[in-house]
Amino acid sequence: MGKAKRNRNQEVAIIPPSLLDPLDALLRLFRRFDNKGVIIGGVAASLLGRSRLTVDLDAVVFLSTDTLPNLIEAAANEGMIPRIKDAEAFARKNRVLLLSHQNSGVNIDISLGILPFESEMIERAQENQLGDLIVRLPTPEDLIIMKAVAYRTKDLEDIKAIATSHPDLDKQRIKYWVDQFGAALDLPALWNEIEKLL
Repeated sequence: MGKAKRNRNQEVAIIPPSLLDPLDALLRLFRRFDNKGVIIGGVAASLLGRSRLTVDLDAVVFLSTDTLPNLIEAAANEGMIPRIKDAEAFARKNRVLLLSHQNSGVNIDISLGILPFESEMIERAQENQLGDLIVRLPTPEDLIIMKAVAYRTKDLEDIKAIATSHPDLDKQRIKYWVDQFGAALDLPALWNEIEKLL
């Protein structure tokens, strides 16, 4: 991967200082697994779109559930511990590992990717400079696709902000994957709704 690019919104993106240490720990965890992960959620939306309040961290890693014992151990070595009892069993069932950063108490949700889209998203990840950190983020297109599937009010607002910040989006890629997810979720009009936001 080439030189990390400085996000043009970096200077105005408000990432709470309380998130910087847990974010650093999460990025170190990615490196332990060949960088098979990206930051998503409010941090990604703030850096790729418009800054907004966020108090936790969300990530996707493309790892099998078979790696969960190693992932949990490696996370603990980076200061992140399970925040629920039987976190491994929960993660095997729901494909989400629920952690807490010990020093800050910040919650960290790590989704275990399994879909072809998630594999592509991680392969296409971009490195963005945030202060002293190199943050692995999805491309703007891929973050929009994820938010289209989530389809909450805040996700739709994030899509508009990302589209405003990135006027040269690859809309064909967005359409392709939104159509795929729309068909799988029995939401045939999903792309029509998302296209209005772009």
